[in-house]
Amino acid sequence: MHCFPQFISIANSIRELICQGYLFGAKVLFRPLVERAMILLYLKERPEDIEKWKRGWHLDDGAPSLAKMFSVIQAQVNPTSHIKGYVFTNEMNSMVHGKPESAFTNLVSLDTNRIGYAVSKNLNSPDLCDEICADVLLWLVCVQGMTAFYFPNE
Repeated sequence: MHCFPQFISIANSIRELICQGYLFGAKVLFRPLVERAMILLYLKERPEDIEKWKRGWHLDDGAPSLAKMFSVIQAQVNPTSHIKGYVFTNEMNSMVHGKPESAFTNLVSLDTNRIGYAVSKNLNSPDLCDEICADVLLWLVCVQGMTAFYFPNE
């Protein structure tokens, strides 16, 4: 299944970006990372939907959106929850699609007691670095579990 090596490759890319101080780029890559993990979770719950992936996203009966996958998984985990999938994806979508709220992610303090936007490395935001690392770590654990599920004899 292609999602496993893609997930690891994206996780490594995020790691490299963080090590180099490119936190905004690392944050943007978080959505594609989550999407690979959610595909694995979704197909575990709905293996009959594998044909939808073969058809792609461009059709009405094709693969579900990331928000839809979150909704399906949420319903499995907590059937009484009324949280919609888009609640989980709003921030990630904002980062990927350049929505105005994403602008806060690359704000930095300037030497003159003002704020500005980091257009290159951001070496002065340890909280953002920690946030990204913590978020990625949770999905790494999830994919480790999916590896055991999909490849039980390996």
